[in-house]
Amino acid sequence: MSSRDLILGRVRRALADVPDAAEGPAGDAAYEAAVDRGYAREHGGRTPEENTDLLAENLADYRAIVHRCTAEELPELLARLLAARGARTVLAPPGLPTHWLKAADATRVQDRAASTPHELDRVDSVVTGCAVAVAETGTLVLDGSADQGRRRITLVPDHHVCVVRVPDQVVSSVPLALGRLDPARPLTWISGPSATSDIELDRVEGVHGPRTLEVVLMSDE
Repeated sequence: MSSRDLILGRVRRALADVPDAAEGPAGDAAYEAAVDRGYAREHGGRTPEENTDLLAENLADYRAIVHRCTAEELPELLARLLAARGARTVLAPPGLPTHWLKAADATRVQDRAASTPHELDRVDSVVTGCAVAVAETGTLVLDGSADQGRRRITLVPDHHVCVVRVPDQVVSSVPLALGRLDPARPLTWISGPSATSDIELDRVEGVHGPRTLEVVLMSDE
């Protein structure tokens, strides 16, 4: 018996008391009702402020660079981050609020379907929003919305600045994040800058994504 057969056998035994569901919405509803979903969806009872602090701590643990600011301070902060990076060009998704980059000296590059990987690789920085951020795992989730753009714009350029609206976009756990996301959208889950290691555990950054990830936690106050 193969490992596949063993795993499928365990799945069948676990679902032995679940009635067969007809196809379609009614069948899906019957299946969901038959399967117990009473597991814990988060750990503890953190406040929104505590979740934001935990997110910042876990992002930093993943070697992301974390900044905090208000909505009013954001344009100046982004301008400083891009200037410190020496960015001459910055890629911005079409739905990114225009005033976010109003103070930046870098030339704004549009997110175009026709852009080639070589063109994207020449871009110095990319600035996006996000769909949701998970405090317990230090994870940012992008779903391709207008302020986040195509998945490839956050995977090819070497410097990614992601703006998270706090506390509205911060959730405690992965199950709570999944409840906010549309599974039909192209979801990109980001936990720190791109990193991998070889058999000797030598860490290498930037192999399959940005070498530098900066996260701005922006509050309305």
